[in-house]
Amino acid sequence: MTSDPVPLETARAPRSRSARTADSRLLILDAAVDCLVEEGYAGASTLAVQARAGISRGRLLHHFPSRAELLVAACDHLVTTQLEEVRRRSVALMADGPTGRERVDRAIDLMWATFQEPPFWAATELWTAARTDPALRAALRGGEGRLRAAMAAVGDGIWGPEFAASPVYADLTELLFTSMRGVALVYAFEPRPPATDPHLPLWKRLAARLLGLDGHA
Repeated sequence: MTSDPVPLETARAPRSRSARTADSRLLILDAAVDCLVEEGYAGASTLAVQARAGISRGRLLHHFPSRAELLVAACDHLVTTQLEEVRRRSVALMADGPTGRERVDRAIDLMWATFQEPPFWAATELWTAARTDPALRAALRGGEGRLRAAMAAVGDGIWGPEFAASPVYADLTELLFTSMRGVALVYAFEPRPPATDPHLPLWKRLAARLLGLDGHA
């Protein structure tokens, strides 16, 4: 004799209040990310996020009392998610254990690729708006150090322990980061294949020279 099937409603364990709160927060952040990436800062109003998430005004304000807090949290969420994706990509990219200039070239290719993806453009929207928005500027400044530390940790994995231990590594990666960020901004109004950017071979030559790899494979 077989037992009667348990109704689906009773088979599922009730979700805790904290789990429902986390789900609600994630729903809002995903909606804010979509607005920020697709519509830019101007189009990422709290009303637009509320409509996209399909939630009440009170529910949105319970999680994020201000627009600045909402959009900075959304950008942090997007960057954190993307960093994990970059970490996975770097593991696959370096799986065959490249060394010397080959590793340098692959690391720079991957670094440059991240400046063509949604997190960069979302962050750019916020940085630009922060110039004239004190509340947004303060909110951004609060999380900037944490995000940079997380990015540095992922970068160390991309370059590998040998290069990360070099005395010039910190200066080199900072120079590459700021240079790539500046070059990438041009793509906002002059899109072209990033793999053919003339700065790419320049960055690779510069890195090889600073790391003492000139003439080495």
